[in-house]
Amino acid sequence: MGFDLRAPLVERRAQHRYRTPPLMNAACGRTAVADGREYLNFCSNDYLGLAGDARIVAAFRDAADQWGVGSGASHLVCGHQSPHQALEEALAEHCGRQRALLFSNGYMANLGAVTALVGRGDAVFQDRLNHASLLDAGQLSGARSRRFAHNQPDALASLLARSDAARKLVITDGVFSMDGDEAPLRAYLDACEAHDAWLMVDDAHGLGVLDEAGRGSLWHQGVQDRVPVYMGTLGKALGTAGAFVAGSDELIETLIQFARTYVYTTAMPAAVAAATLVSLDIARREAWRREKLTALVQRFRRGVAGLGYTLMDSATPIQPLLVGEDADALALSQRLCANGLLISAIRPPTVPEGQARLRITFSAAHEEADVDRLLNSLEAACTQHADTPAR
Repeated sequence: MGFDLRAPLVERRAQHRYRTPPLMNAACGRTAVADGREYLNFCSNDYLGLAGDARIVAAFRDAADQWGVGSGASHLVCGHQSPHQALEEALAEHCGRQRALLFSNGYMANLGAVTALVGRGDAVFQDRLNHASLLDAGQLSGARSRRFAHNQPDALASLLARSDAARKLVITDGVFSMDGDEAPLRAYLDACEAHDAWLMVDDAHGLGVLDEAGRGSLWHQGVQDRVPVYMGTLGKALGTAGAFVAGSDELIETLIQFARTYVYTTAMPAAVAAATLVSLDIARREAWRREKLTALVQRFRRGVAGLGYTLMDSATPIQPLLVGEDADALALSQRLCANGLLISAIRPPTVPEGQARLRITFSAAHEEADVDRLLNSLEAACTQHADTPAR
């Protein structure tokens, strides 16, 4: 009989949730060429506009000439090369931690860290809107997984108070990727410290963006010395690829010994590490990128206020327009696409039922004229939708 793969695919298409990756024909940047057409790009995570920066590209090219295009092995065999070590030291210094450890991507960093820290007899407590990699990590760890209402410290404290687990690990995104809001880290830490729990923060969308030096959510909220497990990714604001976990010497040694996604995979190319060293330095020094990003976001929020859309509460480069129904979100995305704007419709299961949205993201590579074009297109799309007869 075999597996019936067709029925779930048909069902997903009927739900307006079928996904197809656009074929990109040019590098990530302010504009995108998708399926042969150029668009203004408002859906990448290249928040600081560094993915195509000539200085970073040159560093990558030079390192590839020296180190080749593959590391050849896992870190623990013979794949840990000088650029990897230099980047780990730079990331640790940037985040104010004793050490940092590189992973191939954020998913692997989260899986590795969580499964190395907790197991049977332990408990994991997660925000309901945490990234899929965190939720999967909790399930795979073997620990009991509990989820609490989004950004609700009292709900977390109540769960912690009732737990008799040997180890308690609380996990949250620093900035939530689909809502753009920040976790209340100080209140979470208070709850953790009252109930003998550790806090792990996934700062994929905060690193490089928040704080005057781009050090992320912990520094932005003034709790940099209280969070024992910090994860950041390199493929968003820093414009390259990979991820890391930063913390104490004992934490990093624990991950080296027990994080299977570190031990049993090939190290990232040294050229990527060398390029990231340059992008990290640029992100630290060029504060104008964050200042410009903030100004663009504020310009957008002012302009969209009177257009009849529901804009979610976010001060970060992630600006979600809440639409509701899956088909309506797709239709709005397509109307904007027809006007030369690339903005993805985000639908369940990525977001909760009935909360389909357009996830609009800004980059320091954008200009004020780009924001105005987006606002004009949203206004036109709203008018067009209002003029469409009800079905």
